[in-house]
Amino acid sequence: MVNEEIADILTQEANAVRNIPLDSDYEGATDLIIEYVHHRGGKLITSGMGKAGQIAMNMATTFSSTGTPASFLHPSEAQHGDLGIVRENDVMLLVSNSGRTRELVELVDLTRGLVPEMKFIVITGNPESELAREAAICLPTGAPAEVCPLGLTPTTSTTVMTVIGDILVVRTMKKIGFTNREYAKRHHGGYLGSKSRAQSQEEK
Repeated sequence: MVNEEIADILTQEANAVRNIPLDSDYEGATDLIIEYVHHRGGKLITSGMGKAGQIAMNMATTFSSTGTPASFLHPSEAQHGDLGIVRENDVMLLVSNSGRTRELVELVDLTRGLVPEMKFIVITGNPESELAREAAICLPTGAPAEVCPLGLTPTTSTTVMTVIGDILVVRTMKKIGFTNREYAKRHHGGYLGSKSRAQSQEEK
């Protein structure tokens, strides 16, 4: 019985990933990141609240470790001075399942007061939402039902958000030609550091 329930959870999560809309503009999103970060010298700023914010933070660290400078901006802290991290030629990636997260809606308005031409990429379960309408590019999650028995706790939705972030990271890495040697420069410690250094030697 327990194994059947676990298998059902795995099936629901796997199906949610399989049902991520494939017609979304992933190439446009990665091109936008590359244009502003790698060609114009800006950075990628990610943001989100709650569980989605934790996913956005993970995206920022993963982008940074793979050659695309990125920072996480907490939307509430942005209202207390951290908005100062934002500069021209940056691009922002916002993560919100509802697409109506108040702090992110306010962040968009505050950011445009500082950098009026800021471009936003939005990952959301609601492509008709206010945040989606503000986006240069919207990447829908497919709005999967949560596996949480209450249907409330971010579970399946955050799984899908993470996968979409991985898509953006991997596509960007390939487009900028990120190598083992460059990875080793950014990740010196631990198993991954030693592995990347060994692989970079093989590339020579």
